[in-house]
Amino acid sequence: MDSPHRSLQLTEARARFDLLDVTAYDVVLDLAGDEKTFTSLTTIDFTSRGGETFVDLKASHVNRITFNGRHVDPDLVVRGRLPLVTDTGENRLVVDAVMPFRNDGEGLHRSVDPADGRHYVYGMSFMDAAPTIFACFDQPDLKAPYTFHVTAPKDWTVIGNAPGTRVETGPESSTWELEQTQPLSTYFVTLVAGPYHVIHDEHAGIPLSLSSRRSIAKALDEDADELFTMTKQCFDEFHRLFGIRYPFGNYHQAFVPEFNAGAMENPGCVTFRDPLLFTSRVTRGERIQRATTVAHEMAHQWFGNITTPKWWDDLWLNESFAEYMGNRVAADVTQYDDAWIHAGYARRQWGLVADQRPSTHPVAGNGAVDATAALQDFDGISYAKGSTILRQLNTRLGDEVFFGGVIDHFERNRFGNATMHDLFASWERAGAGDLSAFTDTWLRTTGADTLTLDRDAGVVRRTPPAGQTAARDHAIRLAVGTTGGWQLRDLVLDREETPVEVPAGAPVVLDPDLVTWALPMPDDLSLSGFQETIGATDDPAIRLGIWNAVRSGFHNARIDPEDVIRLAEQSLPSETNDDALRMTLPFLNGQVTAVSSDPVATSGRVHAACRALLERAAAGSTTQLAAFQGAVASSHDVADLRGWLAGTALPAGLEVDADLRWRLLIRVATLGGTDRPALDKELQHDPSTKARVDHAAAVSSLPDHEAKAWAWSHFDGTEAAANYELLACGTGLWRAGQEEFTAPYVERYFAELPDAGSVHSGWVLGNVTEFFFPISSLEESTVERAKALIERDGLDLTIRRNLVDMTDSLERLLAIRRAFPPR
Repeated sequence: MDSPHRSLQLTEARARFDLLDVTAYDVVLDLAGDEKTFTSLTTIDFTSRGGETFVDLKASHVNRITFNGRHVDPDLVVRGRLPLVTDTGENRLVVDAVMPFRNDGEGLHRSVDPADGRHYVYGMSFMDAAPTIFACFDQPDLKAPYTFHVTAPKDWTVIGNAPGTRVETGPESSTWELEQTQPLSTYFVTLVAGPYHVIHDEHAGIPLSLSSRRSIAKALDEDADELFTMTKQCFDEFHRLFGIRYPFGNYHQAFVPEFNAGAMENPGCVTFRDPLLFTSRVTRGERIQRATTVAHEMAHQWFGNITTPKWWDDLWLNESFAEYMGNRVAADVTQYDDAWIHAGYARRQWGLVADQRPSTHPVAGNGAVDATAALQDFDGISYAKGSTILRQLNTRLGDEVFFGGVIDHFERNRFGNATMHDLFASWERAGAGDLSAFTDTWLRTTGADTLTLDRDAGVVRRTPPAGQTAARDHAIRLAVGTTGGWQLRDLVLDREETPVEVPAGAPVVLDPDLVTWALPMPDDLSLSGFQETIGATDDPAIRLGIWNAVRSGFHNARIDPEDVIRLAEQSLPSETNDDALRMTLPFLNGQVTAVSSDPVATSGRVHAACRALLERAAAGSTTQLAAFQGAVASSHDVADLRGWLAGTALPAGLEVDADLRWRLLIRVATLGGTDRPALDKELQHDPSTKARVDHAAAVSSLPDHEAKAWAWSHFDGTEAAANYELLACGTGLWRAGQEEFTAPYVERYFAELPDAGSVHSGWVLGNVTEFFFPISSLEESTVERAKALIERDGLDLTIRRNLVDMTDSLERLLAIRRAFPPR
């Protein structure tokens, strides 16, 4: 079916850019009148070279339009576009419209906190949602300053891209005036409004603030010192590296409900998903994730906000740069000096898996024809692969040249737009030399080279992905196992086969530091050696390198699930890095267990390894917490789980807080040890937003027909749900071992998915396609159904892309099972 709105084409964006210069936006919003809609009065002043164009407008209803003083028929708005015939010179468009509050994390999202009934609003204009808030020329390279005037309920606070002041208060509402912003792309415009809890601070002349829903204000208060300290440390480091002061006035960090992404870098008002405020105990890895996210969004204030990509297919530059700088700065100046280890566990496989899919694409130069197509490439390649390549470039150039080029890029394009070519030209001016070969080899190719040790030939072999001819050099280290530990050696792979000498039988880890972008595949002797040595290995980088290589080998059906479990049995009891547990255990309990000879027995072995670590881990440590989480996820003993719920037989140092309680309940539900009324009662005792999500996952996980029908009703729109609850239903629906109850939904998924766009849209449509995919249906017929749908003419682009990726995941699981059949 056709989308109700047309996606902007690159050709159209170029034509509109050539025609127009936008002078300013003035936006008047009334958020106090209706819980479903709000009024939006937008005045756009712009100059034109004269001719036809269009403005983007996705309204519920248009009250009135005037253009250069003349009335315009609102019925001219078709599929989100208002056609205009502009005059040469100055023009003014005024649009008075009614806009929808949304509950899918896009546009102006409005949610009700189930804990206290308070309403909260925030704006997410990325990637093409701004026209559901205000009329605009919605493309990155038509920047302009904005002035907002907002009427909101009396007890609300209003925060935007520029400082604001409450100027008038009436019986029921207040009016807020926000200062004019610096020139912004439309997708950066935001508004955070509601009875938020706000904390203020200051650093180096920059007003700082944090906000959250009132029901989680305690969590914000407890972590405010850490958050402000990290923010100040990062500001100091970015000012040192860039030599350009933060130019957007206030720096507000808003933790908002039901946010799809991790965060959004809106100048002056960064929005974060509010699960990043911890209402229960969390691992160190989760705190590192938050720290790198904070640093990532701060990096965007320069790279992305001062200088913005001209078109969406250069968006990788924003994300790759911020990913690199976020990890680097968090590791260099905050308490989380192990941020690179975290990135290796949390991000490396995300990017490598994406780069091996049929949907892989170059990091750069994708030539996205429209905004929707560009969004499909907003993935692990744009983040993890791109940032690894920029890290390589920094190593090659050194900080002086690297940041000299970046500063030149900012200064030449301050508050403007630029391309990848512009950035690389700045690096060359700074002394990098000709970078065209680097660009062609690393940024305009797809896939990752495979690196293997051939002991008989005495070489490390570099094999490009199928169809690639580019020769990519790799400067790495080898970690060679010895009787005294691990010996590190430098190695440059600048040919197909590079000679190397290793002791007979010694295990070898290729690129343990993860400094290059490649697939290191362990040979059989190394795999056996890993199982023997990992327990005594205390270097977190070596352990990370081993797990990265083993996961890549497993993904490519080169490593038997039994060997992965044997490694886990040796590794888990001695693990001290909770990130290793947090990222590896879901892989073991999910993919590896699913294709093992006996999933229940395999899960039991993982459980035993977690219990062994629980006996060793320090009481109250985050390693203990992560081990317990893994033990819960792998348990098949309802009595044990119920005992833990009751607080009995808990390891010293652990308490069952809200998060652990719901983890236990979800596992009990998956095993059929509870029922819907009992879970509903739990929700009544804990009516928080997070509990609603966990409740949705628990109910959907119950092994009965009613539970699966309830989960499915959220997919087809029969039951309304906010985005987090919706995805929790998809996760719970497809529990392994419940095929008796899930079988009917395999066919329903493929039959009903093509029309999912009538219920879901944008970001959520892609997520629904992924989370409701029948990943536990390990049958060739499921792949055949998926491929038949992928080939269907007219299938929504977002659905097709996510379906291609999930089909690849299922095919790879089946390939592993064929290569290593159950014994």
